[in-house]
This record gives sequence, C-alpha cells and structure tokens, in this order.
Amino acid sequence: MMETQEILQLLQRYFNGESTTAEEQQLNAYFSSGEVAEELAAYAEFFGGISELAAAQDDPDIEEEVMDYILENEHRDKTKYRNMWKMVTGIAASVIIVLGGFLFYQEQQKPFDDTFSDPEEAYAYATKTLHFVGSKYNQGLVHLSEFDKLKKGSKPVKKATEPIVEFYEGIKKVEGPEKVQNLQETDSL
Repeated sequence: MMETQEILQLLQRYFNGESTTAEEQQLNAYFSSGEVAEELAAYAEFFGGISELAAAQDDPDIEEEVMDYILENEHRDKTKYRNMWKMVTGIAASVIIVLGGFLFYQEQQKPFDDTFSDPEEAYAYATKTLHFVGSKYNQGLVHLSEFDKLKKGSKPVKKATEPIVEFYEGIKKVEGPEKVQNLQETDSL
C-alpha cells in the first residue's frame, strides 16, 4: 500500500498537469482500492468520477455532447461579461452625468471662493491632503492583494473538480434530473 505522503506528491503532480500515465494509473488504483487514508477521502469521489467518465468514453455521442457543452458555456460566459460590461459602463456614465449636472448647477448658484490668500500655504495644504489620501488608498490596496492569493489558490481545486461537474451535468442531460438526484444520494451514502 502506498504511503499518504507519496499519494500527496502524486496528487500535486497530477493537478499541476505533470503526472505520467503510470502515475495516474497508480492514483486510480489507490483510490479505487477502498483503503484510502482519511485525509485523502475527498479525492476518492473525484477519481471515481473520472473512472466513470473513462468508461463512458466508448459512447459514440460523447464527443458531440462535450463539444456542445463547451460551446454553450463559452457563449454564456461571453454574453455574461458583455452584459456586465454594458451595465457597469452605463452606471458610470449616469454617475458622471449626474455629478457633472450637480457641479454645473452649484457653479451657477455660487462661484467658488478662494480659500487661501497665500499660494504657498495652499500648496502645503494640498500636499498634506494628497499624502493623506494616498496613504489611505495604499492601505486599501494592500487588502486587495489577498484576493489575488485566494483566487490563485483556488484554481487547482476548480480545475480538479471541473470533470466531476461536467460528468454530473452530462448525466442530467442524458438521464433527466430524477436519476441524477438518485445517483447523488447513493454517492453520498
């Protein structure tokens, strides 16, 4: 029986796309053996799904179904981003128009008075204000870098679960929602 550490190394190579066919066969054999370590139990279902997909490979319509699925999702993603972009630019344009109208109205009501009589004093105050705003802006950006780390960290998991999601969606298309629900209930037992 393979040790847990060795399996973890093989999994890392597998999810990085660096594993050989022999290593993938070792992983499949380990996870189908039924003697899976507790901390690796989550991967057993994943490899079970891959084995079922490999068995379904003999289906002559599988390639057509996969291509249809890919094209459908690609179109849906493009449409989603296009609609989101239209909405964001529309909101931004509306805000600019409202803000511009407000500033124009305010300018017509009362012209701005000069706050400082000494230009050096005005320059010093503006510099101080810009430093304050810049420091607050930089503090906010520091927290945003954590989202990039989270996004990068979740990519291998998302990539690893894509075949399972596609498998269940393929079953939904072929067998209908009742059988999929029954299959999921038996898998969870």
